Amino acid sequence: MPALPRESIVDVLEQRLREQILAGQHPAGAYLPPERELADEFGVNRTTLKHAFGRLVHAGLLETRHGVGTRVRDFLRLGGADLLPMLVRHSPDWIGEIFEVRRSIGALIAERAAARATAAQVTELRLLTAAVRDAAGGEDVQLADAEVHRALARATGNRVYVLLTNTLFNAYLPVRAALVTPFMDARAAYDRLAPVVEAVAAGDQEAARVAAGAYLSATERIMLEGLAGPRGHRDGAS
Repeated sequence: MPALPRESIVDVLEQRLREQILAGQHPAGAYLPPERELADEFGVNRTTLKHAFGRLVHAGLLETRHGVGTRVRDFLRLGGADLLPMLVRHSPDWIGEIFEVRRSIGALIAERAAARATAAQVTELRLLTAAVRDAAGGEDVQLADAEVHRALARATGNRVYVLLTNTLFNAYLPVRAALVTPFMDARAAYDRLAPVVEAVAAGDQEAARVAAGAYLSATERIMLEGLAGPRGHRDGAS
């Protein structure tokens, strides 16, 4: 088997600084302590610290001004949806808010797809939905299901919906394994999803919106139960 990746000092330092920022230990707009002071605090050299800063600047959490210092960005005011995977890793509370957006955007995408899907796109959707039914194992079913939603977004003819769909799926990545419960039974997953695709195929916008809402609500409920179950078990055991 391939060797497991090892965390570097920069990885660990980046994670610690990120958690401090997201926990509010370094509030938005505040400057971080001087580099020498932080390097001494963490027991690293300034080069390592600069590498960690660079990653957090790229992530949108910090901004560095030469001769002034490094300041925490107000990511809730200035950040984009690309921050969601990082925020989910920090706190699972973000999942509920992601699900709320998923419900509203997903229903709208299905409605638009019903109005705009071409015959070729309908054929693709049916093939991809059949792949959900035929997949083996929860992870494969989950991935096949995701491809149907990407195809629905493409069928709207609006590339922004495609990017929003990608963003929401990327936000799930840190906890995807914990959200696999609705996909453990391939046939049940197919039965939940097929009405959405058939309504789109029929060009029935209202039926597509309603079917998508039912699908999204059902899968959300199962996912949240899956997340709560292990946590509740751990809490009870602790």
